[in-house]
Amino acid sequence: MAQPKFFLQPLAAAICVACYSPVVFAETPTPVQSLAPIVMTAHQGNDANGLIVRADPKQPIQPIPATDGADYLQSIVGFSAVNSGAGTNGDVTFRGMFGSRIKILTDGTENLGACPSRMDSPTSYISPESYDQISVIKGPQTVQYANTGSAATVIFERTPEKFTEDKHYRGQASVLMGSFGRLDHNLETAIGDEHKYIRLNANRSVSDSYKDGDGNKVPSDWERWNADLALGWTPDENTWVELTGGKADGEAVYAGRAMDGSKFARESLGLRVEKKNITDVIKKLEAQVNYNFNDHVMDNYSLRPEPMMKMATNVARKTLNARMAITSEWDKVQLVAGIDSQNNEHSIRKTDGKTGIGYQDQPRMTDMKFQSVGGFGEVTYHLDDENRMVTGVRLDQVNVKDERQDSINNGYNRKLDKTLASGFIRFENTHPDHDDGKTYIGLGYVKRMPDYWELFSPKSGNGNINTFNNIDTEKTLQLDAGYQHQHGGFNSWASVYAGIVDDYILTNYVEVKDPMTSKVSLEARTRNVDAVIAGAEAGMGYQFTDAIQADVSAMYAWGENTTNNTPLPQISPLEARVNLRYVQDKYNFGLLWRVVDDQNRISQNEGNIVGYDVKKSAGFSTLSLNGTYSLAQDVDLSVGVDNVLNKTYTEHLNKMGNAGFGDGFASDQQFNNTGRNYWARLSMKF
Repeated sequence: MAQPKFFLQPLAAAICVACYSPVVFAETPTPVQSLAPIVMTAHQGNDANGLIVRADPKQPIQPIPATDGADYLQSIVGFSAVNSGAGTNGDVTFRGMFGSRIKILTDGTENLGACPSRMDSPTSYISPESYDQISVIKGPQTVQYANTGSAATVIFERTPEKFTEDKHYRGQASVLMGSFGRLDHNLETAIGDEHKYIRLNANRSVSDSYKDGDGNKVPSDWERWNADLALGWTPDENTWVELTGGKADGEAVYAGRAMDGSKFARESLGLRVEKKNITDVIKKLEAQVNYNFNDHVMDNYSLRPEPMMKMATNVARKTLNARMAITSEWDKVQLVAGIDSQNNEHSIRKTDGKTGIGYQDQPRMTDMKFQSVGGFGEVTYHLDDENRMVTGVRLDQVNVKDERQDSINNGYNRKLDKTLASGFIRFENTHPDHDDGKTYIGLGYVKRMPDYWELFSPKSGNGNINTFNNIDTEKTLQLDAGYQHQHGGFNSWASVYAGIVDDYILTNYVEVKDPMTSKVSLEARTRNVDAVIAGAEAGMGYQFTDAIQADVSAMYAWGENTTNNTPLPQISPLEARVNLRYVQDKYNFGLLWRVVDDQNRISQNEGNIVGYDVKKSAGFSTLSLNGTYSLAQDVDLSVGVDNVLNKTYTEHLNKMGNAGFGDGFASDQQFNNTGRNYWARLSMKF
């Protein structure tokens, strides 16, 4: 796999030399006290009265700092992930919801994966540390982005560079080393002046297969790299123009799949324009267009012992996103209105090992074309100094075309045209008697188009072999409410929700026997059911002294298939996290205790396109330790030990093993998670 060499081992050496070089700090005549960053263990609601979570992805987190977007999101209360046995490329869930119910955006645009079984989920192409901020909007409480997510909207974003006459560069770099051959390099550097800049984000991550608490190897090694370049122009304080481009690639071994990912290539190009304070009323005009091309290969021979029959599939998706929005303000009203569109095209080519012709020699066959055009308006009205109302509506016209040759030969209807409506209304309050208390309550509605994985991957839809024409749109009506409060050394917060989902898209896995080989396998079939969902995230913390602080958080999700009176599948159990920390100016120590309940609410062989319920899961707890020391101004060393007691445990969201390895697992056996794991991260800013 081709990869850039300029930020591999030489970067690690350069950082180590810089940390102890007297030249670097020669301009500082007296020691400067620098507060060591805290290793994050659980991000909580901290904006819009607890509705929105904002996280700094440049801070180290525990467990071991993340390698992709899914890895990082699990540190935010409410998120879990369906893991496939690789140490990377999990598929996130939020409040038990999966897939396109969670809108994943990078710098305001969407980059969708290509794999029919979501081996390359959208978060697989995200390197968290290269972004400045992550925002999570819970529930259907915004309409500003195309094809709104019903469970949450997640935004990874970068901010424009700002330089002064005195300094024309900045940068930060980090190296992480850990157990099982883990080695990460991250570099972010920018140069420019008051009116222009160029920024480079580059990173590489590699790891061997890990071992569980019993010392058993779980095939899970990976290697990945990303490189993104941005050219920015800021002719004045109200104007920002940025041109971006990027490339990436990777590979990952999966314990829970018949094939591995031998290629995760990404190419991207984008242009963004933003103009502020145009008039007294028009406060901002923003427009952007982004192109992404994902080229993914899965095979059973590149990264594991070569089988008798080689198989490979190469899938690709081209995505073009465009968006324009205007923010206006007058009196007590703010209006954000705009239009957006998305076009994407999916193609596939493969070889089954029988013809002797590799996939590279096959033509790419387009199997899907997708187009959406939407308009939205979101209004914030300040009722008084303590209360405001936020509401919004949007309409999307979505067109999906089935380009598969089988559909053409069978004379099926190959076009789906849907008009989708969504909207919400929310009231927010800051208590007048004590400014440290805030509450919100909102009602949202989303009509969701079935995504590629629901229309094309299953073998049938509502009992019909032509899934494309027989899956209905999903409709969610959800109530969200919450509060956050702080008084003295005590703080608390909670977010609760309850929803009704009509035509919830559910995947069933049914045993089928191959008439030629008599081999039994599970076949994915999709149907619509009605459902109700509910749950909460909550937490509290206390500052015992200037140095000692503690907090506890918990999350719980519940769902019921009301058509069959059975639980909704693939929902994580009740989980709590306890965090105790001792903080000083130059160093800090932390303890994270994660406690997970058992999950008895399952639906056998039901789930989503990645995983399904197999059995009830046992509860477990893990203890992790971390610490950070500020070696010098802007130079920090963080260390950690995950799963200190080396426990052997299995997450409830766990894809089955696969016997395609010499040291693999049976197809009905779940794999364990990582045993004791040591890591250290050295970071510096310049």
